[in-house]
Amino acid sequence: MSKQYEIEKKYLIKEIPFSLDSYPNHKLEQAYLCTDPVIRIRREDDQYILTYKGSGLLIREEYNLPLTKEGYLHLLPKADGNIIRKTRYLIPIKGSSHTIELDVFEEPFSSLILAEVEFNSVEDATLFSAPDWFGKEVTNDTNYHNSTMSKMNLSAE
Repeated sequence: MSKQYEIEKKYLIKEIPFSLDSYPNHKLEQAYLCTDPVIRIRREDDQYILTYKGSGLLIREEYNLPLTKEGYLHLLPKADGNIIRKTRYLIPIKGSSHTIELDVFEEPFSSLILAEVEFNSVEDATLFSAPDWFGKEVTNDTNYHNSTMSKMNLSAE
C-alpha cells in the first residue's frame, strides 16, 4: 500500500444560504479506537472503513482499509468516547474542480456545521478563495477534528 495524504481546509458554517435537498449526501457514523494516532471506524451509508490518520493539520497521512459490517459492529463497542453522526452533503463549487463536503452533525453536536474542501496540492489550498457563506477557517484548530470531538466530556456541559 502506498502512502496517501489528505490536504484539506475546514470552515465553520453559521447559515446555509440555500436548500440542501438537491445535493447528494451520505449518512456517516464514526467512532475512534485511538486518537493518537487516529484510528477510526466509519460507516458511510452501507460501506464500512477502518482509517489510520497521521498527525498534522493542513496535510495528514491517511490510509483507508475496507471493513466488513460484522467487523465494524464488533469494533464499535470498543471505541472510546462519543460516536460522531452526521450527514455529509457534496456541493460542487461553481467554476472550480473542488467539492465542498458539508457536514451537518447530529446530537450531541447538532449545532455544528462544518465545510471541508480537499486539495491536490498545498499550492492549490493556499490559492483557494472560500465562498462568501463560509465562516471562520478552523483548519488549524484541533477542537474541530472529529477525533477531538469524540473525546469531549459532554455530561459536564
